[in-house]
Amino acid sequence: MAYKTNKELPDRVKDNLPRGAQTIYRKAYNNAEKQYRDPKKRRGDASLTEVSNKVAWSAVKKEYKKKGDKWVKK
Repeated sequence: MAYKTNKELPDRVKDNLPRGAQTIYRKAYNNAEKQYRDPKKRRGDASLTEVSNKVAWSAVKKEYKKKGDKWVKK
């Protein structure tokens, strides 16, 4: 399920990440959905949603870090 806007993101993402990080998450998630649509491109038996979430969070963590209970730009 591709996200067209940050408003469509799951609450766990919207409630925890600042706007810039939400955009990174959304773009990475959407890209991963396209890239890993074919199950042969995924490791093990991971679902497309699982893989897309992992890719998205990895992208966020490249530019943001958690400080206390908030995500801040590195």
